[in-house]
Amino acid sequence: MTSVLDKTTVVVEPITVPTHGKARKELAAASVGGVVEGFDWMIYAVMAPYFAIQMFPGGSPVAKLLAAYLGFAVGFIARPLGSILIGRWADRRGRRSALVLSMVTIAAANLVIALTPSAASIGVWAAIIVVSARLVMGVSFGGEVPSAAAYVTETAPSRRRFIYSAIASLGGVLGPILAFITLAILLGAAGPEGVTNGAWRIAFVVAAIAGLVALWIRSSVEESHAFTASAAKRQPAWPVLKANGRLVIATFFACAGGTVAFYLGTIYLPVYAGDSGVIEQAAAEKMMPGALLAMMVAMLVAGRLADRFGAFNVFRAGFLLLAVGTGPLLLALTKGVLPYFAVAVIYLVAFALVLAQASAIFSQLFPTSIRVIGYGIPYTVSAAIFGGTTPLVAQAMVGSGHPSWVLWYASAVAAVSFLATLFIRRSDIKVQ
Repeated sequence: MTSVLDKTTVVVEPITVPTHGKARKELAAASVGGVVEGFDWMIYAVMAPYFAIQMFPGGSPVAKLLAAYLGFAVGFIARPLGSILIGRWADRRGRRSALVLSMVTIAAANLVIALTPSAASIGVWAAIIVVSARLVMGVSFGGEVPSAAAYVTETAPSRRRFIYSAIASLGGVLGPILAFITLAILLGAAGPEGVTNGAWRIAFVVAAIAGLVALWIRSSVEESHAFTASAAKRQPAWPVLKANGRLVIATFFACAGGTVAFYLGTIYLPVYAGDSGVIEQAAAEKMMPGALLAMMVAMLVAGRLADRFGAFNVFRAGFLLLAVGTGPLLLALTKGVLPYFAVAVIYLVAFALVLAQASAIFSQLFPTSIRVIGYGIPYTVSAAIFGGTTPLVAQAMVGSGHPSWVLWYASAVAAVSFLATLFIRRSDIKVQ
């Protein structure tokens, strides 16, 4: 078993290095989708308590909110389907056309939610339309991430590939921050009652406009040279995917630790701190934008380090820190040794070492003909199984009287992800 992916690689598919200005334009086209995706994914969650009253039938506010959150879960279920449908489109028709397609559908789905009449007007059809739109978003998101990752991998200058990957990945962090800012603005302008009575629709209109802006930016860039050059020698996808089965499995388990860390660090950590009696949950949540900004800076530093010292050296360091440090870090929080903000920053900085590199690393493992589905299928399935269930699993552990299990669960999954990276060999790298 050989562990590699350092600066020395075997070149299987050399990629033409673009001019710096052209590369920046292509990076912007890939990155803007991450911002839109992060914004849209979070805006539904933060607006659910407000639009659920209008859009879901019934007399119980709790039941309406649960139904709205069911729509949120549907998005996770749909992501693997999107990685297959849009992923195959990206591998057959091109990365650029797939990125355009994903933004068209995301913008349209948001506009549908914004314009759907309330349940008081059309009954249960309001809920059906909202959940269906969320399903479409999930499909789009499932194809967006791996398509953008492939595009960045194939268009970035080889010596800057991982800093470009880090910049592109910043959108997934910046988007949620913008979603919380949008909510704060709407609450400040209309108040909670005004948002509940319909001002929430403005947020989805903003999301639709953001998608159209991303569409405009993406429409002006060219297809990646690597995809164009491989068009004449493209092979059937499924036999190639089967031949790369070891890498698909390794990617699935390697993605698990990152998805758990993301939802534990960004969504559940304030809940955990509140349940532990260390700090009020609301106070902890107010500190999260600052911690997320620290993570964004760490991602840029990690990208630079990866280009200088080897991507997997930095990648594995992040998993090791998560595997070894999660338990002691959260114990330090509950014992009052470290304040909440320090714990949040340290945890998210460790996760930044993983997040900054993941997309480019996994995209490099697969041939051009299956690059999007090769990364997309295991990533989206892993995110649905491990990431999407993290708050639920963690809350169940706390509710059963075993809060310490949360520490060991997150640490164990990070350790599994670290071990999964050891099953990748030097000859597996498909790009320079």
